[in-house]
Amino acid sequence: MPHSSTQQSAADEHGPLPRGINHIGLTVPDLDLATRFLAEAFGAKVAYDGLTLDDEARSGAETERQLGLPQGARIIRQRMIQIGVGPSLEVFEIEVDDRHPAARLSDLGWNHISLLVDDIEGVLARAVAAGGQALSEVHDNSRHEDTPGNGSVYVRPPWGGLIELQTLPNGHWYGPDSESEVWSPPQR
Repeated sequence: MPHSSTQQSAADEHGPLPRGINHIGLTVPDLDLATRFLAEAFGAKVAYDGLTLDDEARSGAETERQLGLPQGARIIRQRMIQIGVGPSLEVFEIEVDDRHPAARLSDLGWNHISLLVDDIEGVLARAVAAGGQALSEVHDNSRHEDTPGNGSVYVRPPWGGLIELQTLPNGHWYGPDSESEVWSPPQR
């Protein structure tokens, strides 16, 4: 079901500015396990498989250069997954000798994704039942997200990394210095 947006983007002297986040990349040790976890925990749906075990793996010097992969890495599977409304997850299964653990919140670079949920306790229970680990109980958010009824909790999925569950029934607080509002997906 192809679709496109006719909405005009803002521009500067270099041309149109980005419209927004399209997808977030995630590498997992087992694509089927990850897909099952994301579906059971968060209702994720497969949009498409960009690379399957029936396809030739993406590898070699040109792939390594284009994607910043270490020598000898082989992308054997790639799947685009959608959770509700918002950016998709591009999930990779890659064979590589030199694998590093998933980033922690204190590590440099991208370190977590956040899912906006209406029933944080219910989604947390589903995530734990699907194999995730809650790092704590539901707790208050940061100051701009800490309006009444709001809460947050981090979950570690089976392959590592961090997924934040956030409930914001009363929205964000914006001070006089705010230049923009945070995008929030609509209810499903």
